[in-house]
Amino acid sequence: MILLISDLHLEEQRPDITRAFLHFLETRAPQAKALYILGDFFEAWIGDDAMSPFQHSIAKALRRLSDGGVAVYLMHGNRDFLLGRDFCREAGCTLLADPCVQHFNGEPVLLMHGDSLCTRDEAYMRLRRWLRNPLSLFVLRNLPLSTRQKLASNLRRQSREQTRMKASDIVDVTPEEVPPLLRRHGVTRLIHGHTHRPAIHELEIDGHPAQRIVLGDWDRQGWALQVDEHGYRLDPFPLS
Repeated sequence: MILLISDLHLEEQRPDITRAFLHFLETRAPQAKALYILGDFFEAWIGDDAMSPFQHSIAKALRRLSDGGVAVYLMHGNRDFLLGRDFCREAGCTLLADPCVQHFNGEPVLLMHGDSLCTRDEAYMRLRRWLRNPLSLFVLRNLPLSTRQKLASNLRRQSREQTRMKASDIVDVTPEEVPPLLRRHGVTRLIHGHTHRPAIHELEIDGHPAQRIVLGDWDRQGWALQVDEHGYRLDPFPLS
């Protein structure tokens, strides 16, 4: 069995989500061969050198799972793209590229966070290109801690304000982006998060069935995708 989750947005201000995640790690995740976290694991991340006791505690919980024999994989999201090797080393997890192909049940599957597919949101795509530029990343990582904290706070506030003002289709995946992406990677199944719109979309590409599975965010409830010999099952569960 393999489990995939995303968009927990962990932060000290949401202890209910933290408790639910720790319970998930203690009860359900140990039964899996691997756990994949596809981005926005944390609400914000300003650098491994600024890890708080709360973030260290999350790394310690992941390390217990990893030491128990479960492979843990982590992907950057748009909120925690500065998360780096030091955290992964402490947590015992492997950082994945976005996108990347993994094999589930002998089938190649494309994994992404999903924000790069929201191409109708032109303002965000411009910001994303700037933030993910290697030179920008170098500059960001070397800014004073206080400056990074202010920048992260401003970006979060702007993101919330702009999302409220934008039409729902603009902040969702652009459907036309999906078929050429699947063709390019030689797969018929895509799994991603980011949009907070959990669903399994049935597609047809070049006359063949395909799927786009969208993971849910952890807010009013948690979401996990389970992959096993029976296929793919996307289920919600109560945070309590």
